[in-house]
Amino acid sequence: MTHPIGLGVIGMGRAFTLMLPTWTADPRIRLIAAHDPRPSACLAFEETLGGVACQLPAEVCAHPDVEWVYIASPHAMHVEHVLLAARYGKHVLVEKPMALNMADCEAMIKACQQAGTHLVIGHSHSFDAPVRLAQQLIASGQWGRVRMIQALQYTDFLYRPRRPEELQTALGGGVVFSQAAHQVDVVRLLAGTPARAVRAITGSWDAGRPTEGAYSALLSFDDGVWANLTYSGYGFFDTDVWMNGVGELGTPKSPQAHSATRRKHAQMQDETAEAQAKAERNFGGRDYAGIDTVAPAHYQHFGPVIVSCESADLQLLPNGVLVMDASGAELHGLAPPTVARQEVVDEIWAAARLGQAPQHDGQWSMATMEVCLALLQSSALGQDIILRAQTPTPRT
Repeated sequence: MTHPIGLGVIGMGRAFTLMLPTWTADPRIRLIAAHDPRPSACLAFEETLGGVACQLPAEVCAHPDVEWVYIASPHAMHVEHVLLAARYGKHVLVEKPMALNMADCEAMIKACQQAGTHLVIGHSHSFDAPVRLAQQLIASGQWGRVRMIQALQYTDFLYRPRRPEELQTALGGGVVFSQAAHQVDVVRLLAGTPARAVRAITGSWDAGRPTEGAYSALLSFDDGVWANLTYSGYGFFDTDVWMNGVGELGTPKSPQAHSATRRKHAQMQDETAEAQAKAERNFGGRDYAGIDTVAPAHYQHFGPVIVSCESADLQLLPNGVLVMDASGAELHGLAPPTVARQEVVDEIWAAARLGQAPQHDGQWSMATMEVCLALLQSSALGQDIILRAQTPTPRT
């Protein structure tokens, strides 16, 4: 193996905490430098991971051993930090959502193009191995063309500890920016053809959490394909019971998890205490459980997804894809993962060391952002929104 990718980090909150088992377990990655406003996270980065804690994001980008910068800062800061990394000539992996408006997406793409650097958006669940397997099975043509996709997800998202801006849509809060980006990415990949229009309704049902907590959207594509997307972050019900009891992160999940989340939320004294609770459960916090060094038994997922082709239905599962056709049902299984979210490293490694164009590049991810923004606009106006920035589906 050639030398590892030197990785710098801007933001060591929840997204970084979830990616940390990947960064530490995959030998293709070497953590170099990081910045976060929390002193506890910076101290832990030096003491636990042996890296350099930086006072400013620019110091991360300027470090000579940093080749790629992983940007996991709050949504509204993504554009600022991508432009900063590009000025220093560094490749970028930025968490979803890419940005909060199309102009910022375009600025990010332009900055990286001018710098000659890669721009990859992830993690999103379209990286998940079962999604990629389903894409390959569809591309085989054995079951004909895709005709319809159903994607459904009920979670406790809105009642997990949140910072104040995570409950303000204008600042990137709510389920559309944080969660629809996953679902839209998945169905766009599986549809295999550019999306054309969105019709959607959003729900804001709790005055104490004044942002979108649910949505349903009908997404139409070229060639007559459509996708129904439904998400609830208010979920008392948990769709993980339909995923064989496997949670989003690929590990077993208690059917009482959502009730427990609401009980903890009810005990929060105010928004300051809630924000503090969120910080303390992340890397460097008092309640941080440490790096999970054991790979999950299953792949990660984003709830039930069923793809209807002309002669079969494909159900995505945490361990593969179940194909149901006239001959019966057959599981196209996957070997268990050896590293959680290793698919993210596969993509940036292919770009960094093998000269391959990344699949989740700026253009692809800007198209996902356009759908998310159209979802909000459609709900506000009560009409279809025509899409104008869609791209061809990348090959597996």
